[in-house]
Amino acid sequence: MKNFILYTLLASTLTLGSCTKGFLDTEPITELTDENFYRTTDDAYKALVGCYDGLQIVWAGGVSLPVATEILSDNCFGGTGNSDGFGYQMLDEFDRLRSPADQNLFVDNWIAYYKAIYRCNMLLGKLDGIEWGNKADLRPVYEAETRFIRAYLYFDMIRLWGHVPLLTEPSNENIPQADPNEVYTVIANDLKFAIENLPATSYASQPTATYGRVTKWAAESLMGRVFLYYTGYYKQTDLAGVVDRSAALNYLEDVINNGGFSLVENFAHLWPASLENYVGEDNKETVFAIKYTFTSDYDGNTDGNHWMVMFGMREQWSFPYGNGWGGATVNPKLWNAYNRNDSRRTASIIAIAEEGINFTNQSKQREYTGYYNKKYSPLVDENGNSIAVNKGGVNFQIGQFQDYVSIRYADVLLMAAELGSPNAQTYFDAVRRRAFGTNFSAQPVSQSAIMNERKLEFALEGIRYWDLLRQGVDVAASTIAESTTVLNGGQEVRKTISAGKINETNGLQQIPNNQITLSNGVLVQNAGW
Repeated sequence: MKNFILYTLLASTLTLGSCTKGFLDTEPITELTDENFYRTTDDAYKALVGCYDGLQIVWAGGVSLPVATEILSDNCFGGTGNSDGFGYQMLDEFDRLRSPADQNLFVDNWIAYYKAIYRCNMLLGKLDGIEWGNKADLRPVYEAETRFIRAYLYFDMIRLWGHVPLLTEPSNENIPQADPNEVYTVIANDLKFAIENLPATSYASQPTATYGRVTKWAAESLMGRVFLYYTGYYKQTDLAGVVDRSAALNYLEDVINNGGFSLVENFAHLWPASLENYVGEDNKETVFAIKYTFTSDYDGNTDGNHWMVMFGMREQWSFPYGNGWGGATVNPKLWNAYNRNDSRRTASIIAIAEEGINFTNQSKQREYTGYYNKKYSPLVDENGNSIAVNKGGVNFQIGQFQDYVSIRYADVLLMAAELGSPNAQTYFDAVRRRAFGTNFSAQPVSQSAIMNERKLEFALEGIRYWDLLRQGVDVAASTIAESTTVLNGGQEVRKTISAGKINETNGLQQIPNNQITLSNGVLVQNAGW
């Protein structure tokens, strides 16, 4: 992280263990132990930073959610290299037989999530033993931040896998998966605690040195997101008996009225590809972001955005867009879904033909469509040199440093509108007015209009798939399913995604098979996998 500095030592490394025995192996690899470490406020701070670090690295290996969820949605195909394995096609088509060799595609993520949760649980269990002295007011704040991180981690996991072991204290027990309602109860209570114990410091008043740390506004916004997903996917009226619709809306209205956020005036300026017009990180629309920097190396320093390279054009650059591995090629249907007056289309998508890019590498690209992700594209200078490397990164693969903006203020506005705010039309219009500028024309707010607006506003940001699933697995399946033509190595092939496969899996992903084996069958695989 660039402002809230990440210590990858002491408490951060204290909880790292070997991956060879599975996700519950958490034996320390240093001489620091829980008996000799968690004593002072400085120890507590370093342990808290270790929790943030745990969140930062859950996508450093395996398949990141920002990439995976775009592939799972109707926005993107699997893509990658024409000679690569078919793991990303397995994701895209919800079919384990598409790539029998990739039955542990998410194993690095599974392990990293549980290591991060272990860090959070360890700190939460040690807070009462810290000698707080005259800094006792820090205790509930540290607990609130830690519980937010734990909630964030579990929300990722429960959406992706549906059935996961629930650990709320440090443990190496081999336990079965919990009922999803139990997991959501922990998530809801963690966020409720965070909301009640984090200071209500507005964005304008927040010290820049604390950017990247959890705020009350981030907790309230995530609660709204969790409420909408849980009640939609599971067809419930409230969030695990903890938060009802009215309370969820009140949280979002609090962010809108008191958080100090606002929309960046020009949508394109939210993203680094706008170059000198980029408003920068931690801008007034960023409610919560996972922070990265370019200092990753091959010596255990994992601070970079390791997943963004997957979105880059396959092994070719064209200023300002850098080369990458061609994953998650954008479905032309997304480009065509935008009105020609909608500024978000060209701000979100690299359009090869429309931008006059001379892309000559089709022979190396699988599922070429002519469209790539612009919001999270690696960037180069006019000579094709990686901006990340220019800044001091080891190489362009692990040195990307763009933050992942998890929650934008536009999302808060549209969630509040969806939950029935009296100001729903105003919120809805604000998002659309920015997109269309002088070409804006009013459209009545409605559930279907909001969902369509979310598709266009948050395209390629890792949100669309969850928005589809919460409308019902059948809705997601029928929307994602298609049969079309793509180019593999420059040759036309038929691409088919079956609605039946999505329904069969309930939209959930495969639990890594080796984790099921390591559990001696205590873990149970999801249906359809």
